[in-house]
Amino acid sequence: MLKNLHEYLESVFQRDPAARSTLEVLTIYPGIHALMFHRMAHRLWVWRLRWLARMLSLLGRWLTGIEIHPGAIIGKRFFIDHGMGVVIGETAEIGDDVTLYHGVTLGGTTWRKEKRHPTLGNNVVIGAGAKILGPITVGDNARVGSNSVVVKDVPAGATVVGIPGRVMGARTPDDKSQQREAMAKKIGFDAYGQSQDMPDPVAHAIDLILDHMHLSDQKLKILSEALEKAGVKVNLDMPRLDVENLENPPATPPPHGDNPKENS
Repeated sequence: MLKNLHEYLESVFQRDPAARSTLEVLTIYPGIHALMFHRMAHRLWVWRLRWLARMLSLLGRWLTGIEIHPGAIIGKRFFIDHGMGVVIGETAEIGDDVTLYHGVTLGGTTWRKEKRHPTLGNNVVIGAGAKILGPITVGDNARVGSNSVVVKDVPAGATVVGIPGRVMGARTPDDKSQQREAMAKKIGFDAYGQSQDMPDPVAHAIDLILDHMHLSDQKLKILSEALEKAGVKVNLDMPRLDVENLENPPATPPPHGDNPKENS
């Protein structure tokens, strides 16, 4: 038992940089308290002491703001960060090393007495406010973005965002994406590894800037070749950026005549 507790606490320290001590984690983390209540309530549920199990679950909800039905099956090293507003339904099944943030719902979509809540694989992370609804399966190592609503199965290792949730797959290396990566590398910028339909306005704006720079580079090259054919030697290659000194540029000398020594 002590070994399992030590293993669990280590997993909490790995996932929450705000955790400072074992005493702090055990005494003021509502996610851990909710899990303790659930372990006891689930044992009563298995023993068919259903009313006592529900009453203990209700007590845990009052104290932590986290509602876990005693019938839910939860694996090892399960961690709820912050926790307020988390709801886990009766037929939910959760694997090992799963992390939920506040406002997450593992809910059902039917009133029939059957498997109606999600099944989460191992090492799944569900962002704040996300809703996983119905008897669907979220595969191992999957990620669900904050405030997403997921109603379909999620493949292992996938990332899901949006309403309704969409799987963000690997980006296909088309000509435009290759041009962007080449331009980003040329100016010393490591482009974001995101798919084209990722709902990120910052990434979209950067893509447009890289497209514009690529077009400008092409026109400068054409102009340089035309001038050389006309006998005019010019160098219109793009200068290489000093990426290391972008934040701290070297001090520039004062304009001529502003130096006190020169004026004296």
